[in-house]
Amino acid sequence: MASSSPYLESDENLEAIISRIEQKSRKIETHLKQSKPVEALKTALEGSPLKTRDERCKSANWIVVHRAMMAIRDIDGMFNSLDPEYYDILMKYLYRGLSTGDRPTCDQCLKIHEKLTEKAGLGCILRSLADTVNTV
Repeated sequence: MASSSPYLESDENLEAIISRIEQKSRKIETHLKQSKPVEALKTALEGSPLKTRDERCKSANWIVVHRAMMAIRDIDGMFNSLDPEYYDILMKYLYRGLSTGDRPTCDQCLKIHEKLTEKAGLGCILRSLADTVNTV
């Protein structure tokens, strides 16, 4: 019996999501090799798997976002190039990063969080916490 839950994915759909994440990962590595960390972050944030509850997909996408996020050295410069459309999803990934407890990850997330909050305001925090579509 099929369920009407918006969070259930078939194995075929999960494999397609993982495949897209792998393609995204290769694109990010290319950007990083070309010293384009902001482009890598934009690519990482685009097309996050929506409404997935599958931990494999969420973890695979987190790894990709984490790789791009950790490559950012000039946080102010990043916000000069990053479109506001990415702010809310970035905030969600910052909270995911903080939940890891990994010192370098948390340090980077806190630096970005401070600048993001200055740039986008407190509403960005509220939107990221209330967002049920982008499950990171």
